[in-house]
Amino acid sequence: MSSARHGDVTPSRPFAQVDVFSTEAFRGNPVAVVLDGEDLDDEQMARFARWTNLSETTFALPPTTDAADYRLRIFTPGGELPFAGHPTLGSCHAWLEAGGKPRTSGTVVQECGAGLVTIRRSEPDDVPDDASSASGRLAFRAPDLVTDAPVDPDELAALTAALGLTDDAVVDHRFLDNGPGWRVVLLDSAERVAALGPDFTALRAQHPDLSVGVVGPYADGPGPDGAAFEVRGFALSMGIPEDPVTGSLNAVIGQWLIGSGRAPQAYVASQGGALGRAGRVHVERDDEGSVWIGGASVTAVAGTVRF
Repeated sequence: MSSARHGDVTPSRPFAQVDVFSTEAFRGNPVAVVLDGEDLDDEQMARFARWTNLSETTFALPPTTDAADYRLRIFTPGGELPFAGHPTLGSCHAWLEAGGKPRTSGTVVQECGAGLVTIRRSEPDDVPDDASSASGRLAFRAPDLVTDAPVDPDELAALTAALGLTDDAVVDHRFLDNGPGWRVVLLDSAERVAALGPDFTALRAQHPDLSVGVVGPYADGPGPDGAAFEVRGFALSMGIPEDPVTGSLNAVIGQWLIGSGRAPQAYVASQGGALGRAGRVHVERDDEGSVWIGGASVTAVAGTVRF
């Protein structure tokens, strides 16, 4: 797919910047997608990810197995991830919009560091035609949890202090890992989640690679756009204080809350309001027990990039 223009020495590569978990550009979580990552080495990829300074930058590559439609490498400014949620959806959206043809109609299979990830396509009523014309709403099957355990008591005490919480605000907690590892705290209300003012110095002092998720229910009726829960993600391990909208975090939260009976089989989570975003994450557990994380995607930037 690489091509030089008018004698340029450096080949150009197709590039897109996609806003994920929003039907409106600049209201979700952006991901930078290089649609032809062939022949780029690790340092080139890492350097470009540091330059974009987004939470994630991805590189699409030919798959190494016939079971996948494409392979994806995912980088944060701090390094490579085996899997991440919003980059999976945004990269799939860009791949489809660029003319990618999946082997199976309605389903895309992505190969990444965590293995094969299934992505399904649908055309829900709440996604405008001009918001996601190539892909509809995409949803990925959440990878199985590799860790599901209570947060260590001493670690939990330090976390709650750094988040400015009192003990009675914490309903439950888990350390949940599906590639990225998240310390997740369930609070008594969505309003308390929205009002958090974390002490990031204290969080970094606790562990420089810490990633913390906080979730709380809208107990008195639906929240924004029918949201049942408010979510926030403090992704220090990704090199950013707060992530606007986080697929991997919502995946582990959905697996935990639905599995424990605290959430219905399908719900919408709101995330990003504290940063001026309006992310909406659709969470659903199917009849086979798999949890799917979905949302709209909008291409905000399309063009080429030179390395």
